[in-house]
Amino acid sequence: MKVLKFGGTSVGSVESIRKVAEILSSFKKKEKFVVVFSAMSGITNLLVEVGQKASTSDISYQQVLKAIEQKHVSTAKILIDVKNQGKVIAQLKLVLNELQDLLHGVYLLKELSPRSNDLVLSFGERLSGYLVSEFLKQEGVDVSFLDARKVIITDNGFGSAKVDFKKTDKAVKEYFKDIKTSVVVTGFIGSTDKGETTTLGRGGSDYTAAVIAAALDSEGIEIWTDVDGIMTADPRKVKRAFTLPQVSYIEAMEMSHFGAKVIYPPTLQPAFKKRIPIWIKNTFNTAFEGTLINEKTSVTDHSVKGISSIENISMLNLTGSGMVGVPGVSGRLFGALARNFINVILITQASSEHSICFVIDSKESAHARAAVEEEFEHEIKSGKIDKLHEKDNLAIVAVVGDNMRHTPGIAGKLFSALGKNGVNVVAIAQGSSEINLSVVIDKSNLTKALNVIHESFFLSDVKTINVFVVGVGLIGSALLKQLQKQGAYLLKEKNFKINVVALANSKKMLINENGIALTSWKEKLDEQGEKANLKEFVKRMVELNLRNSIFVDNTSNKDVVSFYHTILDESISIVTPNKLANSGLYKDYKKLQETAFKRGVKLMYETNVGAGLPVINTLNDLKDSGDKIIRIEGVLSGTLSYIFNNFKGDKKFSDIVKEAKEKGFTEPDPRDDLNGKDVARKILILARESGFNLEFDDVVVENILPAPCLKAKSVEEFFIQLEKNNDVFSKKRDAADKAHKVLRFIAKLENGKAEVSLQAVDSTHPFYSLSGSDNMIAYTTERYKERPLVIKGPGAGAEVTAAGVFGDIIRISNYLKG
Repeated sequence: MKVLKFGGTSVGSVESIRKVAEILSSFKKKEKFVVVFSAMSGITNLLVEVGQKASTSDISYQQVLKAIEQKHVSTAKILIDVKNQGKVIAQLKLVLNELQDLLHGVYLLKELSPRSNDLVLSFGERLSGYLVSEFLKQEGVDVSFLDARKVIITDNGFGSAKVDFKKTDKAVKEYFKDIKTSVVVTGFIGSTDKGETTTLGRGGSDYTAAVIAAALDSEGIEIWTDVDGIMTADPRKVKRAFTLPQVSYIEAMEMSHFGAKVIYPPTLQPAFKKRIPIWIKNTFNTAFEGTLINEKTSVTDHSVKGISSIENISMLNLTGSGMVGVPGVSGRLFGALARNFINVILITQASSEHSICFVIDSKESAHARAAVEEEFEHEIKSGKIDKLHEKDNLAIVAVVGDNMRHTPGIAGKLFSALGKNGVNVVAIAQGSSEINLSVVIDKSNLTKALNVIHESFFLSDVKTINVFVVGVGLIGSALLKQLQKQGAYLLKEKNFKINVVALANSKKMLINENGIALTSWKEKLDEQGEKANLKEFVKRMVELNLRNSIFVDNTSNKDVVSFYHTILDESISIVTPNKLANSGLYKDYKKLQETAFKRGVKLMYETNVGAGLPVINTLNDLKDSGDKIIRIEGVLSGTLSYIFNNFKGDKKFSDIVKEAKEKGFTEPDPRDDLNGKDVARKILILARESGFNLEFDDVVVENILPAPCLKAKSVEEFFIQLEKNNDVFSKKRDAADKAHKVLRFIAKLENGKAEVSLQAVDSTHPFYSLSGSDNMIAYTTERYKERPLVIKGPGAGAEVTAAGVFGDIIRISNYLKG
């Protein structure tokens, strides 16, 4: 005989009860079954409420009672045919009158004892079980109704009574010995030898099914609920969680102990003892096979079977030198907790014996503290043991799986994934069976942690990278276009899914946790975006606390830079072409580097120098591999490169500058390029990357503009003055020509000194052959002493800069995936 159990959502409405009847009608007429029903969804909560209100003489308990009555009577009126309605509703009201009399007594006495409370709570299953049994009979299913209090015998531990299996097995077998029909049984309730009603605690209806199945040596148990089975993680927090086809008893017990709500630990014990298979099925998706729980685990490529979690826990830590080497401390601690009926979820002890941590439900923390401090009162007063240290607002995450046994690297993979996303582990516990590894973390990081772990163990082939973009002008727009174009390739070939979560410009910002479609981001930002507020943007990015987050700053705005430290400190990586952060005060530069290192995140700024050219990465590779930097020389401005590469023959310098401005190579005011400060910032960044503690003022910058040009009050006046001073530049060019040289605006770092100047170089110099607006950087090192290592290519432009930013995003993605 098979035993089925349907939960509250399965009998919570007219439609769902009809669905249950369809399922049970599919059994062949000769195929008998036992079916256990929970109370209708929401009714148990109402019964708790009505009891509490009555015990405090709150007359509004009567309204709650009416709501309970209305729920059952209205359901009966819809489900039951008119000819049978009178009988069924009369029986329901008879039971409800019993409840009314009980509550009236509670109201008068102003007392709700545990025994009375169990009796109040029993009405949920008694009402639903009877109502559904009558509907099943009407639908042609031959069933009898059994009040479980007749066969499930317990002790008097009201609220969570223990089953007397010897007496229960006998009573169940006796009842079913001559039964000719299938049987509907009330879940959750039992009775003592004296006939006092008891409840079986959390998951009691599941337990009822398992107890009866074990007594009958059932062929199997089916637990019907509102999900497709046991899932790899909580689907409310992990959207990509999926159903497990099969788990072992041990895996299921571990997962249920650590928060998997589909099944509860006591349910498994009778079934485990009798080796009865359990199926978890979905009432509302009957075609889905569900999850099978039996002796064997399923064959899978995954080392971890599932991830469970418990929220709202507290960790208490007993410490003190008086604990070291003293036998019996642990026994006294856990004895005190046991005497006070406090359930310990997790334990960890330092090898020095100086501290013992234990984790409990936060609701029990005050009670636990009082119990432990009473037990160790003498030691605390004498200073041998410290007062309990308590940490609240925590959560437990447990990875579970039979395949974890003897599989190296599970812990390393777990802690690496958490660490790279800034999730701090407060405590760790692993059983000797090696099928469970549990960590305690801050509750605020739970969703992020679950997704990170799930992605690492189940979806390691695909990594979602969440990107927050500030600045969608030329560079930002080019970046988004590249991300859109390359998205399919990255997913297929590199297993990265780039999810652009947020966009912002100077006017509007748009944030969507599920991602912004890159095919229509401009329209969405304009139509759905709210007023831009950089502080609010960063705040909401932090509050979302998404895994694998990257902040991309495509601006040259110092206000954005002011948030860098906060962002890094929240374990969010940064990618930026913005030079201001790395060319400001050295102490600020160093602080950002140290914060990124401390938090295990990345601050990437390859595009600070040379746009998309691999300038900084190459420098760091040289340095990290042990090479010594002797000298760095570079033409680091695409604008100045274009101007001096084309300043030849009889061309006027002022005409070349005008031409560069017309082509968009210069800033609106060309003096911002010609004053050399931008180049100075770039060589300063390279100096700092080389290990030199330099400030911006330490860079010697040659002023190539005559005083009248610098003093000009407008761009138009600047060009007038520049034309008047063309001979200043012509003389320099002619002198260079005479010496068979060319003019190049060069930044140089040597012996810890940085300078920027206009120089004449001959044909032996790497910069002699430069053309167009190319940048060129030459590294002279111990390894590249005779012939410098040269990097050459476009050093400006939105497309190449965006490509450099894109490259940094990929590098961080590789780091997060590793």
